[in-house]
Amino acid sequence: MSESRRVAITGLGAVSSIGIGVQAFSSAIWEGRVGAATVSSFDVSGFPYQKASEVTDFDPDSLLEVLKPEDWGRSGLLAAAAARQAAQDAGLGADVLSSSRTGSAMGTTSGESTIMQSLCEQWVADGLKGLNPSHVQQAPASQIANAVNTELALTGEALTIPTACSASNYALGYAFDMVRTGEVDGMFAGGADAVNRHTHAGFHRLGALAEDMCRPFDANRSGILTGEGGVALYLEPLERARERGAHVYAEVLGYGVNCDAEHMVHPDPVSISRCVRDAHESAGITPEQVDYICAHGTGTPTNDATEIEAVRDVFTGSPPPISSIKSMIGHTMGAASGFGAVVCCMAIQEGMLPPTANVSEVDPQLGPDLDCVPGKARPAKVDIVQNHGFAFGGNNVITILGRAS
Repeated sequence: MSESRRVAITGLGAVSSIGIGVQAFSSAIWEGRVGAATVSSFDVSGFPYQKASEVTDFDPDSLLEVLKPEDWGRSGLLAAAAARQAAQDAGLGADVLSSSRTGSAMGTTSGESTIMQSLCEQWVADGLKGLNPSHVQQAPASQIANAVNTELALTGEALTIPTACSASNYALGYAFDMVRTGEVDGMFAGGADAVNRHTHAGFHRLGALAEDMCRPFDANRSGILTGEGGVALYLEPLERARERGAHVYAEVLGYGVNCDAEHMVHPDPVSISRCVRDAHESAGITPEQVDYICAHGTGTPTNDATEIEAVRDVFTGSPPPISSIKSMIGHTMGAASGFGAVVCCMAIQEGMLPPTANVSEVDPQLGPDLDCVPGKARPAKVDIVQNHGFAFGGNNVITILGRAS
C-alpha cells in the first residue's frame, strides 16, 4: 500500500443560498452576491433578528436520480444533491462508482435538524405515540453520508463527521488520507446542514446573531447569520485522474488538526496558530508560499480578532489576502469549510481572490495592512491556498490546497 500517492480534486458540487451548481455558486461569489433574507422555513416572529441564508430554490426531484425525497431529511438531500453534482463534474458514471472502492465522508453540526424539530413538535403534541415512524428512521445524523452513498450506489464506507463548523475540513482531511494511502480508489468529502429553529435560537442566546447581515472584519461587525447548504468534492489519485483525462481543480497538499478544549465557544489563538503550522508542515510548504487564506471569518468580534491574531503569529510581515465567504452565504455550519474548499479550488482555477462582502470599514484594530479583499473580487495569481475551519470546543482543522504541477 503506497504512502505517497498524490491526491487530486476532480469534482465539485454546491447547493447554496446564492447558487446551485459549482458554476452558479462561484459566479455569485465573484459578484459578491449575498443570500440573506427573512427566514421562511420556521416561524421567526418571536426572534428580534430574523434573517438567515436559506436555499429557497432547492428542488431535490430535479437534482437527484435515486433518492425519494420523502424518505430522507433535508440535510441528507442537500448532501446527496451536491455529491451527485460532484460525480457528474468529475465525469464519473454509475458503473464506475459502483464497481470501485469509493465512499463518502460528510460533515455536519446539527445532523437532520429539521427532522428532529418535527419530532420534538410531534412529541409535545401527542407524546411517543404521535411520532412519525418515517421521521424516526430519518433522524440519525449518519443518514447524511448514507444519503450520498445511496444516491451514487457507492460500495465504500459512509462516514458522517459531527465536529460542527470544522467538520467538512475534517472530512476532507480524512478523505485525503484514505486516497493517498491506497485504501480507496476515490472519496466524496464535504458536508451539509439545514437552517433550523434550534441553531437560530442557540446563536441568539449566545448573543452571536447579526441583525441584518454578516460583516466579517468590519469595524461594526456584530455576529453571524445562520445558513444552510450541501457541498461535496471528489478526491482521487492524481495519476489516475490524469490517465483518464479528468479536469484537476487542485491538489490536496496536507492538513493540520487539533482540539484544545480550552473554552466551549471562545477560540484560542495559540491553538489555531499551532494548527496552521501543522498544516504547513504536512503540506511541505512555508508561510511565504501561501497566496490566499479562506478564513473561518464568522463576523463575530471575538472570532475575527482571534483568527487574525493567530494568522499574524504564523506569517511574518503582512499576512496574505484573507477573506470570508460567510459574508455571502452565511454560516453553513458543517458545510462551511467544504464551501471554503470549493472556493479555494475556483480561486486557483480562475485566478481570482474571493471578496468579503458587506465591509464598509476594515476594523483598524485588526491591523492597517489587513487585506480582507473588501467588497469586490480581484484577479491574482493563486497557487497555494489555506482553508480554515474552527468549531466550538477548540476543534480546529486547516487544509492546504495547491495547483497541481
